[in-house]
Amino acid sequence: MQLEKIVNYHKALADPTRMRMLLLLSKGEVHGQALAEKLNLSQPTVTHHAAKLREASLIHERREKNTVYFSLNREFIRSGAEGSLKFIFDKGVEEMEELSAEKNLRESVLRNFFAKDGRLRQIPAQYKKKLIALEYMVEKLEQGVMYTEKEINEFIKTFHEDFATIRREFIMHQFMYRDNGKYELNPREMWTHWENVK
Repeated sequence: MQLEKIVNYHKALADPTRMRMLLLLSKGEVHGQALAEKLNLSQPTVTHHAAKLREASLIHERREKNTVYFSLNREFIRSGAEGSLKFIFDKGVEEMEELSAEKNLRESVLRNFFAKDGRLRQIPAQYKKKLIALEYMVEKLEQGVMYTEKEINEFIKTFHEDFATIRREFIMHQFMYRDNGKYELNPREMWTHWENVK
């Protein structure tokens, strides 16, 4: 279970009202009005807490005409608890070591391939290192801005003379997309992540 999911799981649980809701739901499916009465809360408050639990996948929700019924997502609650234990006792140390190694690799690439003035000495031949260099450059562009080809070329030239190759690499590795001669950054999730390269 990814660290982010584990954190979201615990954030959703970190509230006495939500814990009491889960306790009531452990006996079986309950509709919103009954939950509100049993917890002595208003309907909007129950709806708010139920939304937080649903977003974290801790409960299921089904609608029958105007009534909303809630039930536990038992499997996910169990896997969240197990995932937390695994992370703390098994995975945590391994993951921290991986993060440290990745940080060291990135720092080493930036130190070895970029001069003090920020210019790229040469385009790294090794795929992973090349992606680190490309990511470092592309991070200096603004999200949501449409750039002309001329603007992208000028931007790349501040790092390296071979703007055509680097511009092509930006597109190939999903850092940017091109449409009618205009260039824009893709959302970060679409980038080719060097951390995933073995």
